[in-house]
Amino acid sequence: MSEAIAQDQSSQPAIVIRDLHHTYSNGHHALTGVNLTCGTGVYGLLGPNGAGKSSLMRILCTLQAPTSGEVTVCGVNINEDRLAVRANLGYLPQEFGAWRLHKVREVVDTLAQLSGMHDKKVRKARVAEVLEQVGLTQVAHRKVKKLSGGMLRRVGVAQALVHAPKIIVVDEPTVGLDPEERIRFRQLMAELGRDRTILLSTHIVADLGAACQEIALLDSGEIIFQGSPSSLVAGAVGQVFQVVATELQVDDIESNYDIVSTTVSGSNVIFRGVAGDQDLPNGAEVVKQPTLEEGYMAFMASRGRGAAARQDEEKK
Repeated sequence: MSEAIAQDQSSQPAIVIRDLHHTYSNGHHALTGVNLTCGTGVYGLLGPNGAGKSSLMRILCTLQAPTSGEVTVCGVNINEDRLAVRANLGYLPQEFGAWRLHKVREVVDTLAQLSGMHDKKVRKARVAEVLEQVGLTQVAHRKVKKLSGGMLRRVGVAQALVHAPKIIVVDEPTVGLDPEERIRFRQLMAELGRDRTILLSTHIVADLGAACQEIALLDSGEIIFQGSPSSLVAGAVGQVFQVVATELQVDDIESNYDIVSTTVSGSNVIFRGVAGDQDLPNGAEVVKQPTLEEGYMAFMASRGRGAAARQDEEKK
């Protein structure tokens, strides 16, 4: 590759998806005209189960071919040179734990060999480097079956990192992790995203964390929003409320609003929720600083995907 071509590719976004469609043999349209661009940093792909996230991840990772459209990874079209794409991409699937009887170092070393690292001396140094990077040096000798959920996810990150890819794709990043492990995992993703592209696919808003610089919302196979977390939150201003509910209000509020949290204090029930395009409940106060989760809920409610819409659908 000439220096000019190399410089041109390095200046391009790491991931470029244009007008991507995918239809399965049963006629199900999983993706419909998806457009997405990701540069350096942490990007979130957020959407409910069944939105098309897994189909998009499989196509991006060259595990299945799209029906139509174009996807390039580091300037390489996925349909033209899959090996070059895979060399630039590390993948952490939702389930990673099939190596229960092997030691951590053995697992990462084996997967490094499968990724094309055949020089034993170079590979040994690289395995040690990534284990240090993800905080597993002290347990490198431990068998996988004895790891916590958080440590197991770190092994998954290590194998995704070992061949030094420019992009890491993570599917449902914090599945099975306790709250403390989720926080540590998000911190690790923020650190790794400083000099590479991290794409996190999830249906849990809290997975994205403060380090996520841009979010794309996928729903029914379409990108319905792409922008900064702050712009998503800004759209919820005026729609998020808190109310001390009377006994007569409880059922109505739970049925017609998206509830973020419920607190019981003595005989009082305190709701925090999203009104969408409805009037606020009687006695409710507007929350001045909505959370990212509330921003997401408000956006979905504005598209007719809120609690009131679901209730209407259930009555049909």
